[in-house]
Amino acid sequence: MPSSRYRWVVLLLCWAVFTMTSVDRSTWGPASSAVSDSLGVPLAALGIFATCYYIGYVLSNSAGGFLSDWLGSRAILGTSSVVAGVLMVLFGSTTSIAWGLALQGLLGLFAGVDFSAGMKLITTWFRPAQHGLASGIFMTATSLGTVVANAVVPTLVKTSGWPVSYHLFGAVTIALGVLCVVFLRNGTTETGPVRRTLPDPRPLFRNRDLLLLGLAGFGGLWGTYGFVTWSNTLMVRGEHIDPVRAGVVLVIFSGAAVLVKPLVGLLTDKLGLGRRIPVIAVLVLFGAALLVFGSLGSYGAFLAVAPILGIGAYAYSPLTAAMIPALAGPRLAGSAAGTVNAFWQLGSVIVPAVVGPVFHATGSFYAAFATLAAGPILGALALLGMRDDRPAANSVSPSAAVRGD
Repeated sequence: MPSSRYRWVVLLLCWAVFTMTSVDRSTWGPASSAVSDSLGVPLAALGIFATCYYIGYVLSNSAGGFLSDWLGSRAILGTSSVVAGVLMVLFGSTTSIAWGLALQGLLGLFAGVDFSAGMKLITTWFRPAQHGLASGIFMTATSLGTVVANAVVPTLVKTSGWPVSYHLFGAVTIALGVLCVVFLRNGTTETGPVRRTLPDPRPLFRNRDLLLLGLAGFGGLWGTYGFVTWSNTLMVRGEHIDPVRAGVVLVIFSGAAVLVKPLVGLLTDKLGLGRRIPVIAVLVLFGAALLVFGSLGSYGAFLAVAPILGIGAYAYSPLTAAMIPALAGPRLAGSAAGTVNAFWQLGSVIVPAVVGPVFHATGSFYAAFATLAAGPILGALALLGMRDDRPAANSVSPSAAVRGD
């Protein structure tokens, strides 16, 4: 049975919500200085707000995936988006540091379920042969969210004040959550409706290939978010590059992601050669590009390597995401996506605290980037012991069609 065209509506809504919560998350960066002035928070303590967010974000990933398998992604995605939007609006109205920290933690808790809920819907509405393209489109949300926030928030802060950005983005997030409740449908496979029974996640922890995928993604995000967090400062402090020019390097680096993610997903789907080897190749490219970048010392050289580095930093993510349902099966796709992503995100949480001391102790630009390069290289090595797209015990056949309920 041919799959329904409605699957593109499902993907659009999942992508829109994921993009919006990425915008919400990225709003803190360009708004943080104004928040510091408004609430009287010392600049050195602003990182605590981001830490509170990511604590909630990591904790909710596994829980969100489990709940998506149990209750269905429609309810989880719609409800969490509405609540996250309300929390954004409340944060934009806060005048208390303590209340602001609590709101950031809660915001991360509700925003962290989007990835697993979206991947669950992609698994049930798209054939396995289409997972690369669907995941590639879906994963552009994180990069696009950063671009939108950094393009819009500075102007809003300057013209209307930082609360307006939180109120505006919060309202849009609420609206998207309502649209999900109204228009989303949980999918079914050709074997019948997806059961709404309490899932048993224990098989996931015995799945060796899934654990290796978790290590690979951890290493990838170690390099990606380590570069995003530290590259600007390292270029300015380590190589005395003008801050505006350093920002241009980051724009080129990030801009590559919006194009490369769906393209690499589509290519792997069309070639049908599996996803493990391409992920290994991309991670090795990423690690090598980081080492090359760390050896450079001029603005022109940084510009030349930035797009290659961007490809390496982002091209693996739609492929690793698409591998999750192939390894876990549709029944536990949400739980697997949430659990694996929670482990992946630990790389982005830990790496900023490691690179800073390395640079401080050595004073070496290259040593800092060698530390970043260790992540993707070790991630590639982990995948050498993995069997590519091993069929899960509870998965349907690759030819399984998908229909709506």
